[in-house]
Amino acid sequence: MLTLPQRERRQAWLLLAPMLLMMFLLTAWPLARTLWLSFTDAGLIGDGSAPSWVGSDNFIYALTDPDFRAALWRTLYFTVVSVIFEGIIGVLVALLLNQKFWGRSALRVLVILPWALPTIVNATMWRLNFNPDYGSINALLSQLGLIDTYRSWLGDPSSAINAVMFADIWKNYPLITLLVLAALQTIPEDLFEAARLDGASAFLRFRKITLPAIAAPLAVALILRTIDAFKVFDIIYVMTRGGPLDSTKTVSFFVYQESFSYLRAGSGAAYAILMTLICALLILVYMVMLLRQRRSGNAE
Repeated sequence: MLTLPQRERRQAWLLLAPMLLMMFLLTAWPLARTLWLSFTDAGLIGDGSAPSWVGSDNFIYALTDPDFRAALWRTLYFTVVSVIFEGIIGVLVALLLNQKFWGRSALRVLVILPWALPTIVNATMWRLNFNPDYGSINALLSQLGLIDTYRSWLGDPSSAINAVMFADIWKNYPLITLLVLAALQTIPEDLFEAARLDGASAFLRFRKITLPAIAAPLAVALILRTIDAFKVFDIIYVMTRGGPLDSTKTVSFFVYQESFSYLRAGSGAAYAILMTLICALLILVYMVMLLRQRRSGNAE
């Protein structure tokens, strides 16, 4: 006869069974299928014959492919620069919105708007803004005297990736702002008042009071944004399609072209597995940070 703890444990597994089954069907099985394809020479459009087993050839080719390494470094550049600027802008805007001034509620709503927009809408809007003929970016810079002639920002390999990053930063910094602002709301105002009475400067108050309070949620937000930025695809697909001259071709776009443009499902799966391993490493970092945050909270 089952004891009460055993009965509760069995009931818990029965309640979790439908979710675990869905996770297996939607995640584990497609991942296992992709892993199997990565060891074959399968094509997206076959002749009816079974794909041949090629072992690790696809992975060796991927790791020695200069185009893939270039896409990887391009993705890392996009990820690092985007996340750094999103973090800086997000914290500064959160500090501003934490102040008391007229119209603060309306401004908070406006700040959320870029993040609420679908990525396709955001990318289309910025593609029009960067248009070389009638885009608002050229018009603004020309009126300010910063450029003499209109530029094709998305058509120039030296500026295309930075233009896409600008659009990505504009869309995603509100997420960091919201998380940091929520952390700022938990800081008692008495701490700042006491620091002011003790003669602490604004910078010292930020370093000793504000920064420790927002450090944990800010770190989690940056890790989440890092994982998301590394997987970037949709905004690049809409704005540049990986061009010009592959200057905005990231790892995700590389996997897409290999699988669906060149119809090489086997090598495309190998590229996808390598990308999955990198994302898994980032998730591991995220989980370690959460565990440390939980332990520090329990210690307090």
